[in-house]
Amino acid sequence: MNETLPPCPDCSSEYTYEMGSLLVCPECAHEWAPAADSDATESGPAVIKDAVGNVLEDGDTVTVVKDLKIKGSSTVIKVGTKVRNIRLIDGVGDHDIDCKVDGVGPMQLKSSVVKKI
Repeated sequence: MNETLPPCPDCSSEYTYEMGSLLVCPECAHEWAPAADSDATESGPAVIKDAVGNVLEDGDTVTVVKDLKIKGSSTVIKVGTKVRNIRLIDGVGDHDIDCKVDGVGPMQLKSSVVKKI
């Protein structure tokens, strides 16, 4: 069974085993996801683009391109609202921008609803 599993990336142990969706090394207790390991080596870092196709980077300033209703609140983020100093993340679902919106607070946004300035 271990013939098909990759060795541990930390200590190169060949005794790795599966525990749920993770691979585990019994010698150094390192845990990793097999899909994430192969994606990182083959495709490199993910490129995140805004609604019009511009490549986004950490620290960029963007504007919101459509009204966004905030779940659990009557507050709306209006079109044209500037969001400064964004941080790109691998968030929940399609949310890949971590930011602080003035008057609203910290939140995560989808890159498909913003445009780079």
